[in-house]
Amino acid sequence: MEMRWETAVADGLPASVSHAFGIFDRTLCGTQAGGMSPSDHWWLPQRENACGACRKAAGVIDGRWPQAIRGDGARVSVARRL
Repeated sequence: MEMRWETAVADGLPASVSHAFGIFDRTLCGTQAGGMSPSDHWWLPQRENACGACRKAAGVIDGRWPQAIRGDGARVSVARRL
């Protein structure tokens, strides 16, 4: 999970909480802010300021991710491909 999600960045997000970028201007927990984008930095769920709801959503999604594409070389930003 530590190597799959980028940190979400947007003017409307509080700096005190680290959210995982989802898609379509939303974080994994559903927080929406116009102009949101993934940063060049990984979202680290073990950090103290990581959003708990993003952590839970990432765990569910990652639990469904096929084992064959969980390695370092399989990491691809969906948002950057759109």
